[in-house]
Amino acid sequence: MAHKTAMKTQVLCLFGGKSSEYKVSLRSACTVLASLDSEKYDVRAVGITEAGRWYLYTGEHARIADDTWHTDAANLRRAMLPSSFGEGCLYVEAEAGGRFDTYPVDVVIPVVHGAYCEDGTLQGLLSMTGIPYVGPHTAASAISMDKAYTKLVLANFGIPQARCVVLTRARVEADASGAIAEAEGVSAYPLFVKPANAGSSVGVSRADNREALRAALALAAIHDDKILVEECIVGREVECAVLGNTAPEAAVPGEICSGAEFYDYDAKYVNDTSSDYIPARISEAAREAVRAYAVQIYEILGCRGLSRVDFFVTEDERIVFNEINTLPGFTSISMYPKLWNAMGVTTPQLLDRLIALALSDDAGK
Repeated sequence: MAHKTAMKTQVLCLFGGKSSEYKVSLRSACTVLASLDSEKYDVRAVGITEAGRWYLYTGEHARIADDTWHTDAANLRRAMLPSSFGEGCLYVEAEAGGRFDTYPVDVVIPVVHGAYCEDGTLQGLLSMTGIPYVGPHTAASAISMDKAYTKLVLANFGIPQARCVVLTRARVEADASGAIAEAEGVSAYPLFVKPANAGSSVGVSRADNREALRAALALAAIHDDKILVEECIVGREVECAVLGNTAPEAAVPGEICSGAEFYDYDAKYVNDTSSDYIPARISEAAREAVRAYAVQIYEILGCRGLSRVDFFVTEDERIVFNEINTLPGFTSISMYPKLWNAMGVTTPQLLDRLIALALSDDAGK
């Protein structure tokens, strides 16, 4: 049985996911669901549990925010995307059980972050259905999520980056002394150690000595089998929001002041210690250079829709690329929407543009 509301765009908002950034996704989803214009869109929310199960969720958004949505049995029905290209629908288990209803889907907003969500895995699944979706496609998502691959690609275009070495979990476990020696060859301490494929600074550590480096490598190895060790760049942490398909635009850059040793997961989402400055406290020339680099990196990596590109800007205003986030957060404190808000684009208007970009984008289809 098909259900359709005439004239409105049928939007499927995905949230949750089998990722260490699951809870960030819940916060982002609440902002997005509250900001989508009900006069323009018929919105259905599908949550993915941490175990990877998909459910159409029809309950209160507050239960998404406090992570009790998946226990709200009266408002949960199993859901799945079509297995055939071009069906343009969501299959939802009928309330009587034993069969599935279909609901039309014009566009998907994947309000998800991290592994299985932002690394090309979900994008590949969505591309196979033929349903348009917000954000970069499979290859760009996979390369951008993997910090080591991102660095390799951008190095060929002369993008300034921190010196680094890539280690594997197997190497760290089999030859810890050799791995530490290789890491120490990057630069003098402090060093930064990161899982190659984790976002929101999950598993990231600053190492000020050999023992701290050993612990940092062990922590990063929990989150990924590939580990990046980088030199420390002393400078302001500057972020730039990019929007568009074939003619991307960059918003005014903003600056993060973490109030902690570095801008880790707790500083971003748990502790009330960080602050931001929009525009960033750098010269106008440096801001324009950051915007130009952000668009260049976005285009080199083949991004579509949106991404946030992060940099360090040193005291003498040398600009160093840090990382790119292809599905940046949409929480109340997230920089991506705040940077566009500073440009006069409200969050509902930003979502309108993202949906329009997804619907007009045939790349990878």
